[in-house]
Amino acid sequence: MLRIFGPRESGSRSSSFCDGISRRNFLKVGGLAGTATGLGLSLPELLSLEAQAGIRNSHKSVILIYLVGGPPHQDMFDLKPDAPSEFSGPHRPIGTNVDGIEICELFPQMAKRMDKFAIIRSLVGAQGGHDAFQCYTGRKPQDTPAPAGGFAPFGSVVSAVQGPVHQDAPPFVSLCYECTHGPYNEPRPGMLGVKQSSFRPMGPTRADMALQGITLDRLQDRSKLLQSVDRFRREADGSGMMEGLDNFNQQAMGILTSSKLGEALDLSKEDPKIVARYGTGDDVKRIDGNGAPRVPQSFLVARRLVEAGARVVTVNYSKWDWHGGKGNEIFKREHEDFPIFDQAITALVDDLHDRGLDKDTTVLVWGEFGRTPKISAQVGRDHWPRVAMALMAGGGMKTGQVIGATDRLGGEAIDRPVTFAEVFATLYHNLGIDVASTTVNDLAGRPQYLVEGNAKPIAELI
Repeated sequence: MLRIFGPRESGSRSSSFCDGISRRNFLKVGGLAGTATGLGLSLPELLSLEAQAGIRNSHKSVILIYLVGGPPHQDMFDLKPDAPSEFSGPHRPIGTNVDGIEICELFPQMAKRMDKFAIIRSLVGAQGGHDAFQCYTGRKPQDTPAPAGGFAPFGSVVSAVQGPVHQDAPPFVSLCYECTHGPYNEPRPGMLGVKQSSFRPMGPTRADMALQGITLDRLQDRSKLLQSVDRFRREADGSGMMEGLDNFNQQAMGILTSSKLGEALDLSKEDPKIVARYGTGDDVKRIDGNGAPRVPQSFLVARRLVEAGARVVTVNYSKWDWHGGKGNEIFKREHEDFPIFDQAITALVDDLHDRGLDKDTTVLVWGEFGRTPKISAQVGRDHWPRVAMALMAGGGMKTGQVIGATDRLGGEAIDRPVTFAEVFATLYHNLGIDVASTTVNDLAGRPQYLVEGNAKPIAELI
């Protein structure tokens, strides 16, 4: 790869995309120059900038927060205080600022702002294993028939359908930390190909987003030379791959010559009082070894990325597979984790409202399944795919309500079951994408609908 540096060249670094390819991030200046070499054909695979015809190109956005490991719905937003003690657990419900809605006593900040949230208590159709796939795609890992290349995550689909808001920021940004348990990780772009991978600005990748000792004039001169070389290559290219390079290079140039994305990722640019409102955590320590770090500041970075132009930002947060064991550690962990999450999620939602982003930015929080109604001395609350919960905010939705209900033990949905596909249909709707008419082509060129089973947006929310 031909790299463009000034007098000093930085040390070698590596990074990874969601597709698992290990290499320097595409935003590195060297990536821009790569088309001038025989090794540059992979560049158009890194990002698609072509919006689909007929799709409104407004800047609506989604922040998707995945609670790694499966959060306990009965201890968070669907408490059963009248159930026997082996079902109800030690926490008590508290009232909120919305009459009739109660949540866990460890969420006092959310309770004061319940009018800004919507709770889904009847999420059904989860798979039973520890796998993030359904939370990012709306499909079970084993769903068949799968399209050529496999199902794509939500952010990749939005990237393909709507493209970037502007040249300064990619449409799909992942703030997800890599987990040692592979299925916890965000899936690859599947049927949409590597060109719709998320941009992952974690770790050393961030250093690749700045010009390293080169002036803008020199960069522009080399860009013009690159265009001349590419014209010759395009004439010899019969595959059409070169057609995507012009737009890719424009995006790379836009990001390198603009400070928007870099500043969005730099919390030193944020008011310290706002950072303190969210809270901070250790971004190195993986919770329980194979989970994600407990990093509430990721919620703040997500908000800043939305302001910078990202359409979809994904976050994985902490580790929620607590189970029980001796002394039922699940409840000790809840006392530790719930208040931190309460502070961070309310800070995010407050921030969106304060900045006038609450109508345009949808927040979704969920995990891969629910938890068993009965508390076992051996495993605490075990995996329970029959019913789970989701928390939503923003997006101009009708908040301050609970959708669905479970039985007296919290084990079955008895009113208004909601599917994963319906949740994703709602997210697409909030972005201005009609799931009834919009398709994307898989790697075999076959059109694929965005959600399964003709799912529609959740009427109660829109």
